[in-house]
Amino acid sequence: MSSPEGWGEPLYDRVLRGVPEGSTVLDVGCGPGVFAAFALARGLRVTGLDADRSALARAEKTAPAARFVVGDAHQLAGEYDVVALVQVLAHVTNPVKVLREAGRVGGVVRATVWGREEESDVRLFGEALEPFLPPRAQRRTPAGPPPLTDPERFRKVAGLAGLQVVALDEVTSPFDYPDEDSLVGPLLQSDIGRYAANRVGPSAVREAVLQTFAPRRHGEGFHLQNLFRVLDARPTA
Repeated sequence: MSSPEGWGEPLYDRVLRGVPEGSTVLDVGCGPGVFAAFALARGLRVTGLDADRSALARAEKTAPAARFVVGDAHQLAGEYDVVALVQVLAHVTNPVKVLREAGRVGGVVRATVWGREEESDVRLFGEALEPFLPPRAQRRTPAGPPPLTDPERFRKVAGLAGLQVVALDEVTSPFDYPDEDSLVGPLLQSDIGRYAANRVGPSAVREAVLQTFAPRRHGEGFHLQNLFRVLDARPTA
C-alpha cells in the first residue's frame, strides 16, 4: 500500500528539529529521496544511503543536490552531525546493530517507527480485509523479535545499542486521500489486497474498505490520523 503525498512532513519536521543549517545528515534507507529533499530544503548537507540501486536512481531525481551511495544500514562509514533512520528499523535484520552503527558515525541519532496498531487509523485496512483472510490461527507468525512500536521496547533497544535517549516523542501525521480510488487502488495492488480480491472479487473488497472507512470520510476523500514515535538519542561514549 502506498502512502499519500505529503504524509511524512510532520514526521520529517520533528526528525530535523533543532538541526542547524549546514549540518551534515546521513539518510539511512533513503528510498526515493523524499526525506532527503525535505532536509535539503532546510539547508542541510545530505548523504542518502540505500541497498536498492533503483531507489537511489529515483532519489537522484528527487533530490539532485544530495549525494547518494549504495550501502548497508548495518555497516555505515563516515562522520555526520545527524544520522536519520526514518521508518527503516522495521525493515532491517538487526535494529540494535543499525542503531549502534548510527551512533558510531553520528553525533545525533533520530529514528522513527510506527505507533502501536491501535494508535493509528492505518489499522482499518486490516479490519476491512479481516473477513476475507484465513483464520488467525492459520496465519504465519512473523519471525524475529517483537516490533519497536512499544515505546519501552524502543527505549530498551536504543540502550542496548549504546545510545542515550534524549527524548521519545509522538508525532501524528495526517494521511489524506483525495478520493475513493486513491484509498482503495493501492490496497488492491498489495499482496494482502490481491489475496482478498482473488477470494471474493475486487468489488467486494472495495465495498468493505469504503464501509470501514466511512467514519473517516472528508468530503470526496478520506482523512486518517496515524501515530509515529521519534527517538532522539546520542552515543553514550
